[in-house]
Amino acid sequence: MLKCGGFRKKKGKMSRSTPEPEPLGVPKNRVDQRHKLTATRRNGLTTLDKWLLSQIEKRLVNISLRIQLWDQSTMSDNVPTVRIHDRGALIRLIFNPELEFGDLYSSGRIEFFGNFDELIESAYSYVKDTTTFARLIRRLRKLAAPDLAQSRRNIHHHYDIGNDFYKLWLDEKAMQYTCAYYPSDSVDLETAQQEKMHHVCRKLWLKPNDTVVEAGCGWGGFALFMAQHYGVKVRAFNISHEQILHAREWAKQKNLSDRVEFVEDDYRNVVGQYDVFVSIGMLEHVGRANYQELGKIIKRSLKQTGRGLVHSIGRDKKIPFNPWIAKRIFPGAYPPTLKEMTSLFENNDLSVLDIENLRLHYAKTLKGWLDRYEENMDEVRRMFDDTFARAWRLYLAGSRGAFKAGSLQLFQILFTRSSFNEIPSTRARIYPNSHG
Repeated sequence: MLKCGGFRKKKGKMSRSTPEPEPLGVPKNRVDQRHKLTATRRNGLTTLDKWLLSQIEKRLVNISLRIQLWDQSTMSDNVPTVRIHDRGALIRLIFNPELEFGDLYSSGRIEFFGNFDELIESAYSYVKDTTTFARLIRRLRKLAAPDLAQSRRNIHHHYDIGNDFYKLWLDEKAMQYTCAYYPSDSVDLETAQQEKMHHVCRKLWLKPNDTVVEAGCGWGGFALFMAQHYGVKVRAFNISHEQILHAREWAKQKNLSDRVEFVEDDYRNVVGQYDVFVSIGMLEHVGRANYQELGKIIKRSLKQTGRGLVHSIGRDKKIPFNPWIAKRIFPGAYPPTLKEMTSLFENNDLSVLDIENLRLHYAKTLKGWLDRYEENMDEVRRMFDDTFARAWRLYLAGSRGAFKAGSLQLFQILFTRSSFNEIPSTRARIYPNSHG
């Protein structure tokens, strides 16, 4: 149920709520300034303001939320509250909510009060089920498949903003910017990322001296892990310059440069044949129009005894990425449906052996990232500015909400060459404590 305004009735008369909490992610001096600004605008709402508010109400009937406009200053203790600071922000929200909401929050023209995670999750649950949103999405143009030049620009936008930034909130051992694996609720982020890498390696039944090609290697943590713990030889591709430099230095420190080669190049330029093909978190950046080409690359890269795994964020419905995330955070990204992912293997002499959905594992991973990020927000502000810090907080929290609500999935697909028969007969290798 939507609740509006900053006052509530109590015993037949209007009373003020308890003092409001400090808004999340906003420096105190800025909060004070905004309170002063709010106090000067208490001139009542115009007919236009009331009409605009009614349009918001129509869209949010299934969300328990209080909307507070610029003429009111009190909060509810138990109901998540969104404060809109000016009429222009309200108008922008109505006409392009999927894009403008993130920009308005990042700039401080919208603030959250109450349980932030609960609010985000309920919003994603609403978006997932509303027919109005589905109609809006269908009107959006289809995302064009990025060519190599555009892919380089997209990757640079997200990954080349500074390794020190990511070190603030990723795991320390391997800097894994992908879904972790939690065998139990007591496992911390570092352990869960190590467990994720073991989980993938067991699926691929890696053997010493196997040759592995990795498409999209991040900072190199997984490539180095495979070489160190499973004795394989890895050739890892990435078009992020900053990440490749970090990976090569890391390989030197670990004395693994002779077993791991980091190549600053695109997956389209993979050459040679390997025992194993693996891609963790790259498919989201490929573009669905390039899937047929990627499938052919996988086929030509694998020996007749080869096997592989693709790990990617996905969806249950074929819809574009959130417009704000696509514009500000992840340009060119597209999470595929499971059907779209499996199209990689059709007509390419590749057989799917196992599909696993780790959606809730990703929600836990994002909670771990978000907790560390919030602890270091002041440092992020020093590195960049308050707008950047708030934008990334919203991105991490929103992503967690999307996975919890089921708007996003995390698919791992294990596959082999179709003629390869030396495969385990049960899942005992993948899940050592199970019986098959």
